[in-house]
Amino acid sequence: MYFTVKAAPQHRLPLYKTVLCVTCALILIVNGLFLFHNLEALKRANAQVLQSSRVAERLQYLDVLVQDAESSMRGYFISGNEVYLGPTRTVSAETEAEFRQLEKLLADNPAQLKNLSQLNVLVRRKLAMLGQTVDVYNHGGLDEIVNISRYADERNGMDEIRLQTVIMIQEQNETLAARSARFYDEYHKALVLGMGINGVAILVLVMFYQLVRRSFVNQAAVEHKLQQSNENLEEMVAQRTEQLSVLSRHLISISEEEKVRLSRELHDEMGANLTSIGMDIGAVMQQLKETHPELAAQLKRARGTLVDTVELKRRIVENLRPSLLDNLGLCAAIDSYTEDFARMTKLPCETEIGPEVDAIAREGDASLSIALFRIVQESLTNIRKYAQASRVSVTLKRTHEGLVLRIIDDGIGIAANTLAKPMSHGILGMRERALLLGGSLTIRRGRNDKGTCIEVRIPLKDAAVQAAPQPLSIPLRQRADDHIPSSPPYSTHPHSVPDPHDLAQ
Repeated sequence: MYFTVKAAPQHRLPLYKTVLCVTCALILIVNGLFLFHNLEALKRANAQVLQSSRVAERLQYLDVLVQDAESSMRGYFISGNEVYLGPTRTVSAETEAEFRQLEKLLADNPAQLKNLSQLNVLVRRKLAMLGQTVDVYNHGGLDEIVNISRYADERNGMDEIRLQTVIMIQEQNETLAARSARFYDEYHKALVLGMGINGVAILVLVMFYQLVRRSFVNQAAVEHKLQQSNENLEEMVAQRTEQLSVLSRHLISISEEEKVRLSRELHDEMGANLTSIGMDIGAVMQQLKETHPELAAQLKRARGTLVDTVELKRRIVENLRPSLLDNLGLCAAIDSYTEDFARMTKLPCETEIGPEVDAIAREGDASLSIALFRIVQESLTNIRKYAQASRVSVTLKRTHEGLVLRIIDDGIGIAANTLAKPMSHGILGMRERALLLGGSLTIRRGRNDKGTCIEVRIPLKDAAVQAAPQPLSIPLRQRADDHIPSSPPYSTHPHSVPDPHDLAQ
């Protein structure tokens, strides 16, 4: 599966959806402004209605004050008790306060202010008359009051006050009715306008909901299709990976079979031919040694070349198919190869192989021995080329889980990006050989976090496990330098670098 590091494209909302959202927001804003304006208008209309009601109440109360003053005066005349003069004495201050309140309430109505001024004159005149009447009564008695009343029409003054009050109350009632009608008109307009704007907003919201719902459904459908496509791709990748893995294992098996066939042909046919040629050259060389020494010397050089060719053939055969692997078993083959590796690379190589491994290899599958040998061979080749190590160890033991092969070096290690490279054929080949046996291959840091540890775990079949001895063992820990307890090893001796003098001899 391939991944991209490019940034995802920035998707924008379609233009019609943006316009619809902006329209809905503007409608809601306008609705709020209209509601605020209508609320202020309703508050003003309600204030005017309350003002008209208070004016009517004040006018009626003013009329009541004047009537109470007149009634209290008459009670004083009848009873002679000054207690009845309380309303008469306080009426002036109370009426003045009421007139001031009315002036404030009628400040925006010039016509009513004019009527209020006339009413003020009438009330003051009436109150002055009431005061004079009381003074006359205190100095002359009731007879003087009777004489004055013959010539003065007190009822006329009171009627004028009542008439003026009624006129003002009537005008105020008309104003109140007009303002109430205006209030209800404003209320009706606000209600209708608010309902209309809310209806339009609800319609726009419904349209927006439909668009969002449609987009969500489309997105869900696209995500479902994408998920199905990803599942199909993953399944296809898994199938292709499995097919490639099977093909790789098949190619490995064919390659090993072909190597076995070539090694046998080289060993049998070519070996026999080279041996026959060597015997013939030796016989001729013995015959020509006395008669033709020059030809005998040439045949001796030719025989030396033939010996080198035989050695080359042997190395080729050993590389194709180690003879020790078929004759003496896996342990001897690995031990011999590590010894050759130490001699050629001059690197100390410690080998530790359990004695039960040969029995398991013989009882197990024929591909087990060659797979483990090839993994060791490839690992040591990589160490020789790239590791720059100073010491190498090869361990092959059996645990309760199966066979565990570890190749550890103290070199520079393997970078993580190197493991992920698709061209790391050696590592891929070793992993495929492990998978061919149902096992796994793990690569991590070596001892003390230095170098590399290649660990191969091969599960064993029941027959192979039963055929091998059962040594006491403990579970493996996940470190490269853990010891794998087992029975006494097959080979524990380190392969040191040989002496050049020994090699020469």
